[in-house]
Amino acid sequence: MTTRTPPRTAPSTGRPAPGRAGAAVTVGLVRQLRRGTVVVAVVCGGLAGFVAQEYERTFSGAIGADSLAALAENPAIRTLFGPPVALDDPGGFTVWRTGTVLAVLVGVWAALAATRVTRGEEDAGRAELLLAGRVRLGALVRRALAVVLGAGALVGAAVTLGVLLAGTAATGAVLFGALVGGTAMAGGALGVLAAQLLPERRSASGLAVAVLLAGLLARMVGDGVPALAWLQWLSPFGLAGRVAPYAGDRVAPLLVLAAQVAVVSVAALALAGSRDLGTGRWQGRDHPRAPSRLLRSLPGLAVHRTRRPTATWSAGVAAYFLLIGLLATAMLDFLRDNPAFAQLAAAAGFARLASVQGYAASLFSLLAVPVGAYAAGRVAAVAADEAASRLTLLYSRPVSRVRWASWEAAVVAAGSVLVAAVAGAATWAGATWVGAGLGLGEALRGALSVVPVALLCLGAALLALGWVPSAVLAVGVLPAAGGYLLLVLADSFGWPAWVREVSPFAHLAAVPAEPADVAGTVGMLVVAGVLAVVGIAGYARRDLLG
Repeated sequence: MTTRTPPRTAPSTGRPAPGRAGAAVTVGLVRQLRRGTVVVAVVCGGLAGFVAQEYERTFSGAIGADSLAALAENPAIRTLFGPPVALDDPGGFTVWRTGTVLAVLVGVWAALAATRVTRGEEDAGRAELLLAGRVRLGALVRRALAVVLGAGALVGAAVTLGVLLAGTAATGAVLFGALVGGTAMAGGALGVLAAQLLPERRSASGLAVAVLLAGLLARMVGDGVPALAWLQWLSPFGLAGRVAPYAGDRVAPLLVLAAQVAVVSVAALALAGSRDLGTGRWQGRDHPRAPSRLLRSLPGLAVHRTRRPTATWSAGVAAYFLLIGLLATAMLDFLRDNPAFAQLAAAAGFARLASVQGYAASLFSLLAVPVGAYAAGRVAAVAADEAASRLTLLYSRPVSRVRWASWEAAVVAAGSVLVAAVAGAATWAGATWVGAGLGLGEALRGALSVVPVALLCLGAALLALGWVPSAVLAVGVLPAAGGYLLLVLADSFGWPAWVREVSPFAHLAAVPAEPADVAGTVGMLVVAGVLAVVGIAGYARRDLLG
């Protein structure tokens, strides 16, 4: 028997060590982004590899040396698609055909993902609980940035793997993947930086995407105007032409891209360490304002919530389609002088490019993608507001969810019509400036003909709001983005007719070059209405988020 006092043990605090807490935060961030990263990586890698694989069967030998030289010198082609180099190589053709599309896709995705895991977590109040422990705000932002950059690198690696498996040159494949991955990293870094500057997720997302699209505009101007070619160095999209995978294979522009990502990342981390949780460095002026008269009714509230995004989207599509109109005569002259490319365009689904009306109709089909994204994004904003408990006060009043969702959907539908009409008017203005001969009525009819596809996106987004609220944006953009991609691939590679008919774009007529497809339009409107009704019914029955 002993009388010695047993040694004391330190009481457990219940808090993990700082290293373990940081690792747990990283794991949580990875879980938030892993699904989207896998989807984007598979889509980008698969598309790039598929186009490279099909090149030999479809396009090899179809373009002569003279046509290639004319293509490289045409300012309209360079402005819209970038400098065409190494088109006689499957890898070079893939870079030219898919490079800009993939870069925009991954850049916007990474920017939105970055604002979701940073500012979005603060808006929802989850970051406040997390920061009550050993993790500090600066460390949280640093880990979020690292995870987002890593996700972008994985997407770039998937693109490299896709074109390598298609048999393209290794050096060009690595550079192409590095460009796509670097653009994703740049978008992610911009998203994290915007989240430190602005106090709301939606405004931070808008700022990051606006900067990215401004970079795309700089690339288009730099490629189309030789005197402004220096603008290419300011944008991830412009640096792709400087690298020239499968042709020049230059590494130096990639170093510029890495420096851009580093500068934006350092700025984001510096701002994160000098602000309070839930705030941004750009707070705006704090002064009383009279409440808007629009807030006196549900329709007015829906308009109040939608008017600013509608104006922003309208300005963006107006700038792009004004450029489309200004390039009309240059593109028509090029296709008239180079019938080989006119035949390739017809094989890819653009069969009416011989006239300005056919040219406008072909490019108006692209309009359905941004207008559909606008509609899906507005419904996604409803889901985000619900998750952040911003709709709780509204629903505490005698307001049914069916009424509110119906008014919101109606206003978004009207906004979709407005965005499309603005694009049509901008195209007419550009075409009139260069004397292309496109009437205002023709331009408006062509632009408004794609609204049914946007309404399909609205219906799909409402369906997801009611039944899969965590995937509103992804489901909402599927009819436009997925449908357009399916149509292009089906037309380019001769897929069965029933596969092509699945795409909503297969039921759009080439307005104003031909009359509208009334049956197809009515069919899409009916489907959109059914999706909306089922979605709103599910929204009324399920539990609220947040």
